[in-house]
Amino acid sequence: MAGAAGPRHPRPPSHGGGRVLTVGIVTDSAASLPDDLVASSGVVVVPLWLTLGGEPVRDGELSLEEVLRRLDEGLTTSSPSPGEFAKAIAQADQGDGVLVLTLSAGMSSTYEAARLATELAEDSDVELLDTGTAAGAEGLVVLAAAEAAKAGGTLADVRTAAATAAAQVRLVATLPTLDHLARGGRVPGSAAWAGRWLGLNPIFEFRGGHVRPHRPARGQDAAADRLISMWAHSITKGARLHVVAMHASVPEAADRLLAAVRRRAEPSSEWIGSFSPVMVSHTGPGLVGLAWWWDRPGD
Repeated sequence: MAGAAGPRHPRPPSHGGGRVLTVGIVTDSAASLPDDLVASSGVVVVPLWLTLGGEPVRDGELSLEEVLRRLDEGLTTSSPSPGEFAKAIAQADQGDGVLVLTLSAGMSSTYEAARLATELAEDSDVELLDTGTAAGAEGLVVLAAAEAAKAGGTLADVRTAAATAAAQVRLVATLPTLDHLARGGRVPGSAAWAGRWLGLNPIFEFRGGHVRPHRPARGQDAAADRLISMWAHSITKGARLHVVAMHASVPEAADRLLAAVRRRAEPSSEWIGSFSPVMVSHTGPGLVGLAWWWDRPGD
């Protein structure tokens, strides 16, 4: 994603060099893919919109740091228009169809905008898939689709690869406080006050199209340990691990998460990157997360 703060990916997914995708892949900027991964994977990204201090800007036009500095000016988000998706579909279409992958329909109207766009794309063979998630987890689904496309898969093959990843991908995250969520009316103010008083870090999971709270942890270190424990319980022998450590202006926390994962397993692909400003606008600063899925032979 343009404007991401210092993404690092020591072992990005292998997509067969610079081979052009025959099946086009379109996604939205909530997938939080770093610019170089977007370029190397051949994916077309449609930016969501931010309205910051009354000024509309595309997601990625401002750095995450600048968005965080200006949160007090008032920030809202909105989905791309169907026309923007239709333009991206036309750009991605190389003659063998296009797969459009969006963040969860339960989190945004972006899926509906993409659905309307598929009706406008009369000259293209277009499939649409709700990934059921967001951020790095959505990015992993997108890259699974791109890998299948670069391997020469048909549109049906690429959709199957994406659906397989979407069914298995997980994203867990933690915040230092609930204050920003409380200001936005997403949790009661009393919950935020109690969390501060008790020194609790909330933990959430984004899965199956919904945000699910988990038992909070006492302090940031304990919260990070909890995220690693949740990942460790999913370890699947004989499967390839694809993992992303995400952060909102706290790269050192993401570094520690990925290092902890690598002490237990050798990822097939991995990277560190920033959450999209779209997601951080709802959670506030300090967000840290881990997304992963296990690619099992034969799936």
